Amino acid sequence: MRPQRVRLQYEAASLNPTAIVGCKVCRVPEGSTERYTRWINSLSPEQLLTQVYTSHGPTVIMPTWFCSRDWFEEVGLFDEGGKGVPEDLLFFYQSLRRGGHVMRVDECLLVYRYHEHAATHSVLEETIWNLRVHFLQERVLSQWESFTVWNAGKQGRRLYRSLSPTNQKKVKAFCDVDENKIQKGFYTYEESKERPKPRIPVLHFTNASPPFIVCVKLDMTEGVLEQNLRSLQLKEGLHYYHFS
Repeated sequence: MRPQRVRLQYEAASLNPTAIVGCKVCRVPEGSTERYTRWINSLSPEQLLTQVYTSHGPTVIMPTWFCSRDWFEEVGLFDEGGKGVPEDLLFFYQSLRRGGHVMRVDECLLVYRYHEHAATHSVLEETIWNLRVHFLQERVLSQWESFTVWNAGKQGRRLYRSLSPTNQKKVKAFCDVDENKIQKGFYTYEESKERPKPRIPVLHFTNASPPFIVCVKLDMTEGVLEQNLRSLQLKEGLHYYHFS
């Protein structure tokens, strides 16, 4: 921990008593979890709220958290269920439900060491997935009458299958850049008990309409995804949210 950490985060928390205040981190060993570290250190103030649904988890990581005791007790303390419980994500989501804010002091105030036996590895991916889907439906999809899933591949189809029946009916299309998927014309939900089985169109992203839930991982397409989103002149948090 850097010597100025407590002072700087205390100052920020004093001005924002309902906020979880994080900071940038320096990773040890250098270069470990490079994409994740780049993400947590580069989010804009707006993205600290819009990107809370991704597989990365909280937009300020728990080792950096600083908040008032009053807010900590208002949110409801940590879930002490033990190994396999994502207590940071549960607390983070509950803080947002209570109207809490998320902030980051834009200095590297913590040395964050990676090791393969960290407790975070004991949490099942399916556990995290289910929490994320539930929170997405609660906070975003409940406000939309319809939407497009950006990715007609594995991740997009998995999200569709994980949605409640009400939200499945809101999916007006999948969109993609893969011509093979687009040429098929539609995705059939084979596991559905409905007859006829739901068939959702698959479109090129330029022919699809917002809002979108983007099920393509950030920083994994050499900038192509990000450029495609910019080309449509969309605003994150209004026209689309990242989920993967």
